[in-house]
Amino acid sequence: MDNDQKKYIVIVDPVANDRLFEHFEFLGRVSWEAAERLIIDLAKDMQSLEYMPYRNPVYARPYLKVGKYRYMVSCKHYLIVYQVIDDKVYIDDIQDSRQGDDKALLQ
Repeated sequence: MDNDQKKYIVIVDPVANDRLFEHFEFLGRVSWEAAERLIIDLAKDMQSLEYMPYRNPVYARPYLKVGKYRYMVSCKHYLIVYQVIDDKVYIDDIQDSRQGDDKALLQ
């Protein structure tokens, strides 16, 4: 397996998992089908971080250490915010990009 095919272990922080459920629950009030599709698509995108997690841009915010986090846009409006440490990808937040930064879980 060459370096481009290195496999990373994806770990979802329990707080990020709770945030995912909040998004699902909110959308489920409008459309159960849309909420179910959201979960499936977000899970697929999170799992895709097993390979080439550095392909996504750095998540730059003034209150965060430069270069600590990266993000992936999923389902048009959601940001999967994560960090790569050694051979692990830690998903730390799932944000609705339509909400302000004050909703972020990151430090």
